[in-house]
Amino acid sequence: MSTLSVRQVRQDDAPRVNELFAELGHPENTDDEVTARLAHWNDSEDLLPLAAVHDGRVVGVIALAVVPFFERPGSWGRVVALVVDAQSRGLGVGRRLMEAAEEAARTRGCIRMEVTSARYRTDAQAFYPAIGYTDQCDKSARYLKNLVPDYANR
Repeated sequence: MSTLSVRQVRQDDAPRVNELFAELGHPENTDDEVTARLAHWNDSEDLLPLAAVHDGRVVGVIALAVVPFFERPGSWGRVVALVVDAQSRGLGVGRRLMEAAEEAARTRGCIRMEVTSARYRTDAQAFYPAIGYTDQCDKSARYLKNLVPDYANR
């Protein structure tokens, strides 16, 4: 993928981003909903959606959220989503997106990065340690609570 570049996601990328969301297992979005979310993400200094582009086509996206620590100085970067087109997996796209997100996080004062991944995503379970991430599940738990009725059914 010699012509791979990374840039900020644009509003007109919404249909392609929506296709990638479906590959990630989130097919319930409309292009208009994705366009609106991209507008929100692009209007915030602490939110950054990035696209990997190969030969003019978006082949992957990553979303970075910067969160300030409350209990100490600094911030941490949270990868909210990472998806690479099925045909482009294994070609370094995910690694490039993670590197770009990490660099963006550093420039925004982040001292740590976090990413979560469902255990059934076995490729991701191998990918993150290969690029230096440590599974911390034995040290902390993750608890979720839906604040909107029936949200889990969406």
